[in-house]
Amino acid sequence: MMHHGLVKRLVEEMTQMEIIDAHEHLPPESERLKLKVDVCFLFSHYTRNDLISAGMSPSEYERMLNPEISLDERFSILERYLHFIRFGSYARPVFIALRDIYGYNDITRQNYREISEKMAEMNKPGIYRKILVEKCKAKFALTQAGRTDYTEPFLIPILPLEYVALVRSREEVERRSEELNMTVKSLDDYIAWMKRRLETWKRDERVIGLKTSALPRKEPPPTRERAEEAFKAIMNGVASEADKNDLNLFLTEETFRLCAELDLVVAVHSGVWGDFRRLDPRLMIPQFSRHPETKFDLYHMGMPWVRDTAFIGKNFPNVYLNLCWSHIVSPMMVRSALPEYVDIVPVNKIIAFGGDYSAPALEKVWGHLVMARENIAHVLAQLIDEGRLDLDEALWLARLWFYENPARLYGLSS
Repeated sequence: MMHHGLVKRLVEEMTQMEIIDAHEHLPPESERLKLKVDVCFLFSHYTRNDLISAGMSPSEYERMLNPEISLDERFSILERYLHFIRFGSYARPVFIALRDIYGYNDITRQNYREISEKMAEMNKPGIYRKILVEKCKAKFALTQAGRTDYTEPFLIPILPLEYVALVRSREEVERRSEELNMTVKSLDDYIAWMKRRLETWKRDERVIGLKTSALPRKEPPPTRERAEEAFKAIMNGVASEADKNDLNLFLTEETFRLCAELDLVVAVHSGVWGDFRRLDPRLMIPQFSRHPETKFDLYHMGMPWVRDTAFIGKNFPNVYLNLCWSHIVSPMMVRSALPEYVDIVPVNKIIAFGGDYSAPALEKVWGHLVMARENIAHVLAQLIDEGRLDLDEALWLARLWFYENPARLYGLSS
């Protein structure tokens, strides 16, 4: 039987550790401050999936989050479904944040207005620092909101790979090249523009990586000749969808190559969403093989392909395994898979945490972190109980996973 005292001790030790939050979708704090937040906002982002899966219609969900509609009506929508989702792992961060940030154990008819007032009161300048830096002890939070205009020094942007690799029209090429005062006529010119764009993002806007997804992609990728033909068709305004797709595939490969050259990380979404068969992490194996110099940060344990993902992390020196989002998708899957990751994957390849939330759900970063520490404490306690580690080694692993590994991968120096 697992030693509960040991789990508690490990959680306490981890609570003292500085972390790197290795994946968020947070825009600048000013965007959060524009929101008229209330208790319904605690159920934005991932809990949407559970509420809709439980029977709430998408239009009811939109109404629930529309501050133009009275709070009473919106809470009534939430209340009808809350008891169906409250035990799920997407809802748990709500209740942890509610307890630790606002001082309530539950949301009821009696207190929902009071909680909403507290939330509105706390939604003022400094809330990001208060939650992310002071409460979560995050030295940095790596964030993907498709923008770089952050004044907060602890927020570090990662941008969509499509911002360079996806080209749909001549106007787009001209607009992009004008931004950098470059003339782009040929495919070679465009690749030179891509390199300059990545260099300037890194140098001037603190960008440390690009984000893509595991997707079914044509193998082998299109040749340079085919890409040149497609680029010409786009510039002449006669491109077919096949031209656009082939150029995108070619430029994606070029972007991976440039990321190696410029020491930028490629983050890869895998698993979980919608028709998740199209997001299978194994679909990336050809790219991982073709670009051994490029560092890839493979997200979400590839859920539900957690075992396959372990072997990807083992077999490819250039692939790191990031547990962002995973702790709230399925704590049990994390707890059963992570001991296997220790068996299979060198421990300097594992990254413990990324909250993976956007501005309306900011408080839940804390709830998610509490769950991540619990999960990792359970796994480390199990390994100690089995005589595989001692306490000092377990704490060393926790520091590696929560801080040292993401710091090294992303080149973040204190």
